[in-house]
Amino acid sequence: MEKKHANKKIEKLKKGGVPKHLAIILDGNGRWARKRGMPRTYGHQVGANNILKIARLADSLGIKYLTLYAFSTENWSRPKEEVDYLMKLPFELYERNKKTLLSDEHNIVIKQVGRRSKFSKELNELFDKFYNETKHHTGLTLNLAFDYGSSVEIDEAIKKMIKDQKDSFLIEDVLPYLYVKEPVDFLIRTSGEQRLSNFLLLQCSYAEFYFTKKHWPAFNKQELIKAIKEYQKRERRFGGLKR
Repeated sequence: MEKKHANKKIEKLKKGGVPKHLAIILDGNGRWARKRGMPRTYGHQVGANNILKIARLADSLGIKYLTLYAFSTENWSRPKEEVDYLMKLPFELYERNKKTLLSDEHNIVIKQVGRRSKFSKELNELFDKFYNETKHHTGLTLNLAFDYGSSVEIDEAIKKMIKDQKDSFLIEDVLPYLYVKEPVDFLIRTSGEQRLSNFLLLQCSYAEFYFTKKHWPAFNKQELIKAIKEYQKRERRFGGLKR
């Protein structure tokens, strides 16, 4: 009965309109852990577990793309111990969820978006496994922005365009050359910060923004539903006027 009620709530929410592309900046893992007297790595572990819960709800809502900012090109400057742990997290996520992570039951495509050159051979192979074993799915595409930075993304895109002898560099021309090729409709940042932090700068040109003080490990399904309800109140004019 409870599951049936939850499904009705989701169907009602879908009728109000959902973003095609949702992006989330996963902020506050360390702060959440420190408040509980735990090391920052514990916050990253709980935050990683939260990814699949939110992705599954986003998929059930009919969202087509979910891009999560998990590790930026600037995060390499963090303490080595923390960076080393973050590089192990995808393996932990896989081991804990391998029975369902790649299964057809969840129908989610999993892609890493960002640089690959600094990763170990084993990590690159794991990201390849995520994509190759889920690319036939037809539901949500989960973009894991891992070693992602918009400035690097744009730099690489422009170089490729010049090599291809392109002579127009408007957003619609650049998008196909980016790691993330779909414009963002709705961007959420957790943990109270209100900045983009070099995330999807071109893709967010006309995105709606939503900021919450909830740290990422505490950003549960109810918080996402609350955010989507706020999105449904927004009037998106894309520079025009309401008719």
